[in-house]
Amino acid sequence: MTTAFDPFDLAGTQLANRIALAPMTRSRAGEGGIPTDLTAEYYAQRASAGLIITEGVQPSVVGQGYPSTPGLHSDEQIAGWRKVTDAVHAKGGRIFAQILHTGRIGHPVLLPEGLAPVGVSPVAATGQVFTHVGPKDFVTPQELTDAEIRSTIADFVTAARNAVDAGFDGVELHGANGYLIHQFLAPNSNLRTDEWGGSVEGRIRFAVEVVRAVAAEIGAARTAIRVSPGNPFNDIDEPAPEATYSALVQAIEPVGLAYLHVVEATAADRALTETLRKQFNGTLVLNPASEGPTGPDALALVEEGVAEVIAYGALFLANPDLPERLRAGGPFNTPDRATFYGGDHRGYTDYPVLGA
Repeated sequence: MTTAFDPFDLAGTQLANRIALAPMTRSRAGEGGIPTDLTAEYYAQRASAGLIITEGVQPSVVGQGYPSTPGLHSDEQIAGWRKVTDAVHAKGGRIFAQILHTGRIGHPVLLPEGLAPVGVSPVAATGQVFTHVGPKDFVTPQELTDAEIRSTIADFVTAARNAVDAGFDGVELHGANGYLIHQFLAPNSNLRTDEWGGSVEGRIRFAVEVVRAVAAEIGAARTAIRVSPGNPFNDIDEPAPEATYSALVQAIEPVGLAYLHVVEATAADRALTETLRKQFNGTLVLNPASEGPTGPDALALVEEGVAEVIAYGALFLANPDLPERLRAGGPFNTPDRATFYGGDHRGYTDYPVLGA
């Protein structure tokens, strides 16, 4: 019987097990969006994961939506990430960079003067974003022109190339949780009537074009995408996501991606996950719906064939040696939500390992 502790061949990248560190924003990048030595320590501590997927990394200046998040669009950022990948590889780990353009999620105070968040359509998200000067209401984004959409696709491609140059084993395109790719997919944020909207085929086009362009640049075996069908986070409304995501998966399946990463918002999402699983012939990475942090019971999903890899978020944040703890049945450190975002080493690199 296959278990989550068995090694796995991820499109040519050899994983020690089938347990992944899910991407989690930590807002601890240095000035200029440059990863620090502390970032390298954080990821190296978790190198026993079969696969590390980094926090969201912006592909351009305007793609930033939160304070102190890292980028992959400057030489200094590439050099900073090289320290991270070297530290992870030195411990036998494998690491993909998650490329995240936040789109309308953000605020002008987070960007250089003269820039503002951009979006699919001029529709503001309901809610607020945390900034270095306190919470701010989301603003109406500047609608991307056709030329700007194509330029944004090029930004994703450049960031992917930069990731490979920085030593990453691959990249995950963030198409979930209400960010730019998801904003194109959702009918309440995409009101366009041109070729980038107006129908299922129009709304999936941006995601498909980004996937194809990135895969053409760095290879499909080093390219993946994350989706969260029906997830209402960041004011997304997808009342009937089945048609959209079935069409998306059918369009990208021939590319031969390293994996499809599905995030479930509720237990009811499992039916769609299983549908997408049948349509996608490659590896499925699953961040399953759960009450609280994903727990040890999720490991059974590998044994049952629901997914090849299970992604753990908060539990991995608090337990840098999570695979060892899962194999032992615990005990588990409790995540401290007060230290999730920003700050120093506390709640970042100071969680104890077994035997410490």
